[in-house]
Amino acid sequence: MSIFVVQPEKLVKTLAEKLKGYPEISPPKGSEFWKTAFFKELAPEDTENFWFIRCASILRKVKKFEPIGVNKLRKFYGGRNRRGPGLNHSAKGSGKIIRVALQQLENAKLIDKMEKEGRTVSTEGTSLLERTAYAILRH
Repeated sequence: MSIFVVQPEKLVKTLAEKLKGYPEISPPKGSEFWKTAFFKELAPEDTENFWFIRCASILRKVKKFEPIGVNKLRKFYGGRNRRGPGLNHSAKGSGKIIRVALQQLENAKLIDKMEKEGRTVSTEGTSLLERTAYAILRH
């Protein structure tokens, strides 16, 4: 079953719950204080689930746009930098959060790193995504 048929919010939420079962994927020390971009004022409020939700979201985006690198993902997780009375500009998201999440997903064997091209989803990662999408559609 394709991941594109399911609503992204439902897929990411249920995938985040499944990623909690992987011992390789865990929030780094001090990550509850990290902002997701320099233009944000505060760290995410849901600090318990934030890391798993971001990892699930990254896994989905890598599958959708593979091969993809950290810089492209920073653009996806970026936003609007509001500069007071001046014009707004687009800004990139935090690279460290994306890099560490990708490294953890690689250690869990859900993502493969291709030299000079970026990252792609491994067969295990594709299987996890497809099984999760199928389970959501069955309910």
